[in-house]
Amino acid sequence: MNMWANIRSAVDIAIVSFIIYRILVLLVGTRAVQLVKGVIILVIFSAAASFLRFRLLSWFLGHVLFALSFAIPIVFQPELRKMLEELGRGNLYMLKRQMTTDEAEARVRNMMGALNYLKAHRIGALLVCQREVGLGDYINSAVPLNAGITQELIISIFWKNNPLHDGAVILDRYKLIAGACILPLSDAPGISREFGTRHRAALGISEQSDALVFVVSEERGEISLAVKGKISQNLKDFQVERLLMHYFSGGQQAKSWKARFKEFANLFWTSKPERSGEEEANDKDKQTDKNV
Repeated sequence: MNMWANIRSAVDIAIVSFIIYRILVLLVGTRAVQLVKGVIILVIFSAAASFLRFRLLSWFLGHVLFALSFAIPIVFQPELRKMLEELGRGNLYMLKRQMTTDEAEARVRNMMGALNYLKAHRIGALLVCQREVGLGDYINSAVPLNAGITQELIISIFWKNNPLHDGAVILDRYKLIAGACILPLSDAPGISREFGTRHRAALGISEQSDALVFVVSEERGEISLAVKGKISQNLKDFQVERLLMHYFSGGQQAKSWKARFKEFANLFWTSKPERSGEEEANDKDKQTDKNV
């Protein structure tokens, strides 16, 4: 009897843990993540104050948490609505299917075809490849696309006089998420004067996230990459192709329990990203062969 009770308790804990994890995953990239951090800190302080019998502090924190229970649904109504929509679509319990090599290669071909066409015709473009750090704040204020990654669609978005051509396109490994995205401009000292608004925006978003940002210059007809606050200009085709292949096929590698725990911890506390093979690949020639 005790054995079945233990099994039932273990299953119960596993289900609740999985639901909490999936909810946190849905919150990544939204303002609600910062709120969850604050609430957790308040709960910890409240528990510590109660344990130490600090009556005034316990009373104060208790009333703050009580007030937040009414304020949170009002202030973060868009995020909560989005989370419920994802629940309705089944995204709470469905894990993303791993991408096959053929699918990754097809996406790379479409991206390379679009970038080369834009470069050859000197059409300015800005494509943000989202990685672990969510870009929900920029996506929510943009034009939703939720479309497949195709060469024709990317070219048409940045075609002159298209309503979406002035902003950036944000995509992930599976789809084009949003267009006409307004990105923050970098104000870092020492930026070359030859960089226009498009390159400064690429640097700005790369400073605030771990995204790979591809820029097509209409003045010079070249492709540049901004990552982690640095920019590499005039990339060769094989460099761009290697970076894109690494990006689209990156989710297929098996993850250890240590890596999964680190990924879960990064939902709240994202440490300074380590130097990656993608950044090394953009430096030039021999540096393109360095690994993660």
